[in-house]
Amino acid sequence: MSNVAPAMEIMSAELPALNVLVAAPRGFCAGVDRAIHIVELALERWGAPVFVRHEIVHNKFVVDSLKAKGAIFVEELDEVPDGVPVVFSAHGVPKAVPAKAEERGLTYVDATCPLVSKVHRQAERLVAGGCHILFIGHQGHPEVIGTFGQVPDGAMTLIETLEDAQTVQPVDTSKLGFLTQTTLSVDDTSDMVAELKRRFPAIEGPRGDDICYATSNRQAAVKAMAPRCDLVLVIGAANSSNSQRLREVAEREGARSWLIQRAAEIDWAWFDGATTVGLTAGASAPEVLVQEVLAAMNERFAVTTENITTAVEEVVFKLPRSLTA
Repeated sequence: MSNVAPAMEIMSAELPALNVLVAAPRGFCAGVDRAIHIVELALERWGAPVFVRHEIVHNKFVVDSLKAKGAIFVEELDEVPDGVPVVFSAHGVPKAVPAKAEERGLTYVDATCPLVSKVHRQAERLVAGGCHILFIGHQGHPEVIGTFGQVPDGAMTLIETLEDAQTVQPVDTSKLGFLTQTTLSVDDTSDMVAELKRRFPAIEGPRGDDICYATSNRQAAVKAMAPRCDLVLVIGAANSSNSQRLREVAEREGARSWLIQRAAEIDWAWFDGATTVGLTAGASAPEVLVQEVLAAMNERFAVTTENITTAVEEVVFKLPRSLTA
């Protein structure tokens, strides 16, 4: 018995030292919290199954957890049988989707993030005012599809790159507006907006851009952390726009960076020669996965952690009345 403690101390002392910088804010934002809670409340109110059109948020752990509670995820409304409730994802849907649900008499709850809904309303106002919209975003992303679906076909043109902003040729340059996806790179979007304003000085739009507070805050935290890091791990899904942007921000700041969904995806060879590692999580990734990664690091290294806090978030969005009344 007397030899056990010293042996453990020797093993611990032999672990290589690793300084881990943990970004804050990280992980769930208010819109994601709200969307997940909506599905949980729908299950409580109506019982399983509750159908969800598209992944409620882009995170496999979250989706699998809700599946275990009775949620069924589908890509199109046609896959939802009659007589069961359906939830629309946080990314937003085209107007035609709730219209079709009403036509079929389906009970539905819209979990669109309020900040995405704000962009939808801006799009409607600009088009009602006679503007053609130049929309900065990523082709095929659900948020982009949902926003384009708020206005008539042909009312918006997608801008994906700075080159697009430099070369787009609207038919009528006298009535233009711009909007942006909420989960883009702050720096890239700023450059594209500046170029559109340079080329079309009368263009209408939001004061800066529509990138949400959570996306901006998480990128700012990575910018503060990454220059001190040998590598940065971002917890998030490959189809999560805001998570991919965090990885790109870290690389631009000079750190090697990888996107992982869970600790099991870590290649520990990445850590060879590293003394300082950064850790963050996209807005769809729960804190439990951050702690899982930290626990995996603690099994292999003598870890010291340091929080890099650049903002404190206290945003809370109201839940739909249909689930709280």
